[in-house]
Amino acid sequence: MITNKVKCTNCGKPYPDVGTPYRCEKCGGIFDFEYPLKFDAHQLEEDQPGIWRYRHTFMFENDMENISLGEGNTPLLWTEAFGQVVALKCESLNPTGSFKDRGSSLISSFLISRGVKECIEDSSGNAGASLAAYTARAGIQLNVFAPAQLSGIKQKQIEAYGAKFSPIHGSRSEVSEITKQIADSGKAYASHAYLPINLPGYATIAYEIFFQLGKRSPGAVIVPVGQGGLLLGLFHGFEALRAVGLLEKIPVLVGVQVRNCAPLWSIYNGGMVGLSFATDQPTLAEGIRIWHPIRGDSILSAVRSSNGKFIAVDEEDILIGLNELADRGFHIEPTSAVVWSALGQCVEDLEDPIILILTGSGLKQRTRA
Repeated sequence: MITNKVKCTNCGKPYPDVGTPYRCEKCGGIFDFEYPLKFDAHQLEEDQPGIWRYRHTFMFENDMENISLGEGNTPLLWTEAFGQVVALKCESLNPTGSFKDRGSSLISSFLISRGVKECIEDSSGNAGASLAAYTARAGIQLNVFAPAQLSGIKQKQIEAYGAKFSPIHGSRSEVSEITKQIADSGKAYASHAYLPINLPGYATIAYEIFFQLGKRSPGAVIVPVGQGGLLLGLFHGFEALRAVGLLEKIPVLVGVQVRNCAPLWSIYNGGMVGLSFATDQPTLAEGIRIWHPIRGDSILSAVRSSNGKFIAVDEEDILIGLNELADRGFHIEPTSAVVWSALGQCVEDLEDPIILILTGSGLKQRTRA
């Protein structure tokens, strides 16, 4: 299926033909695709729903079952912000209310192809809820490990799909460590952070934006960054379009973190010395409170390659963003709202059109000040 295209980034070992290891069994490294992804406008499957019209870019076998709930094909809507007209990519309108559905569709399709009947995942909420829906669709039993302080609505959403919710009293990083220990004992770990299978799903956002803009590139894309899979997916999607001559250059990518937990912003702007001054504190934007992004080096490289930047926002800025977007009819969660303040900090430096990615729905938690 994917074994000729996915290899360990450390030792080069191909992904095995059987099983679902989340990291290399030889050296412990992480797996990733060989890039760029292959995009061919002549292979688009117009009769397929959402992201699956781009199936050829996923590098799945043609007869693989696609586990879908109609994810993708989200609207691109325009609004005024900071004296400029910008576009909002409404990922909050995916089936479970977040962009994670694009990745969960591919991960669940991969799991079912490997005969998985039970699996585990760790999450700050959206990834767990999304995977719970898609594994339910696939007939796979899921156990989601998450911080005990997770939004109650997200917990109920996870359980509504029949998945087990296992609260962990500790930080998001501690939840990940506990989940890895369980995975290392033999459980299938459907990790949205370690497995690269979801990244081509996120890349479909870039393809959609390209077509929604009339087959042209945006000037810049502003996106929340925790683990950074969304930003990486966007980068690889635009890179695939550029590789076949559909784009002259990759748009500027602006990664947004919260000052309470901004490791990548700290490194990008101050190197490892900058990281020594960073903190890992609770934040309203729980979806991007990630202290050790698994693909941190790749994320930093992608932003540099696009001539982009990282921006950090304060907690009070999150509430302002929530209210400003709600006043325009967009009900989003705090993690999504960080893009508003980031736009205000850099709007004068960016070329049109500017795209803001609204990653998750506000229906999952209280979001107005």
